[in-house]
Amino acid sequence: MTESPSVHHEAPIYRRIADRLRDQILSGALGDGDRLPGENALMKEHGVARATARQALAVLINEGLAVPKRGSGVYVRLFRPIRRHGSRRLSREQWARGLAIWDSDTRGRSYVVDEVSILREPASEQVARVLGAGEVWVRRRRYSVDGRPVQLAASSFPADLVEGTAIVLPDTGPGGVYARLGELGRAPVHFSEEVRARMPLPGEAESLSLPAGTPVISVTRVAFAEGGMPVEVNEMILDAASYVLQYDFDA
Repeated sequence: MTESPSVHHEAPIYRRIADRLRDQILSGALGDGDRLPGENALMKEHGVARATARQALAVLINEGLAVPKRGSGVYVRLFRPIRRHGSRRLSREQWARGLAIWDSDTRGRSYVVDEVSILREPASEQVARVLGAGEVWVRRRRYSVDGRPVQLAASSFPADLVEGTAIVLPDTGPGGVYARLGELGRAPVHFSEEVRARMPLPGEAESLSLPAGTPVISVTRVAFAEGGMPVEVNEMILDAASYVLQYDFDA
């Protein structure tokens, strides 16, 4: 019995161009913020049509390795992911010592909180069901690390519980909102998080400066005080390309 020879299918030319550019990025030959060869340059170098050159760049954009800037070109987008440790970042020792949760996430990297809004408003159906409150104070904000937007967050608290406290002020003080809840006798003792991946809504993509094709991670966390009383619902939207989510479990 004779075996038919295996047929080797060469990758499409746009894939081979993308592979070559990716190798240059990962080797460091092209660094963060460097401009990639444009469509015209790729057409000339590889003798391909504009659509092929555009496909090659789209591969890197969809992989999160490059980002297009309108009217300027396509640029390398390298970013050291934030390691989000599920239990360590929320330990009472962290905020009881006056440290922000984000100090655990960033480990010395610079971060900025902007687009802050603090409003009293009717609770959404989901939040009202969890908190058992019709009115809530909501703290909305955006986090950026090393100059790159990485997360949107909206924390809801029962209005009657936090009214008149630092939780409704721009600066919540050392240890943040959890330390202030502790001063109210409602320190969180248990957390529950739900995590799912999806594509961003248009406003989320704009606020996080996400390239086309980049998904987000949606994390909804509920904080419970003693007796199982829910005191916060935090709805977070994370740039999936910017994070590693770490969870440790005992066997």
